[in-house]
Amino acid sequence: MHPWFRPALRADTIYDVDVPALVARGIRGLILDLDNTIVPWGAREAPQALVEWLRRARAAEVALCIVSNNGGRRVTALARSLDVPALTGAMKPRRGALRRALGVMGTTADTTALVGDQLFTDVLGGNRLGLYTILVQPQSPREFVLTKLVRVVERAVLRGLR
Repeated sequence: MHPWFRPALRADTIYDVDVPALVARGIRGLILDLDNTIVPWGAREAPQALVEWLRRARAAEVALCIVSNNGGRRVTALARSLDVPALTGAMKPRRGALRRALGVMGTTADTTALVGDQLFTDVLGGNRLGLYTILVQPQSPREFVLTKLVRVVERAVLRGLR
């Protein structure tokens, strides 16, 4: 399997991502996918557990940026409520928005991790840019219909990575 599809780390949820361990690895910035990574798909509000996790990340002096393939007011309103900058319409796995996120955070690829729930957008895009990629399980079975179809292939690829 091509190394671009292999995440550096796998975690069940965003809450299982150990920020102090990332900082010990030299990570200074986190690019966060939105839907089914930090909130359930289509969510308009963030759970308190996420607010606390983000607070701990900030306390560890880790810069944060949400990068979502979705656009619109929901994404920007949610990001604003979390006080995290957001880039929308990212078109991951293309790297343009990921590069812009590095600029927003003031980090470089070798000091940045990307946390996402999709192999063919988040992990592939992050690996192509040289980020430390972390794959989490989707928070909800609700997803965009095309994503559900891609998940079938994704599961086969993930089995091949084991």
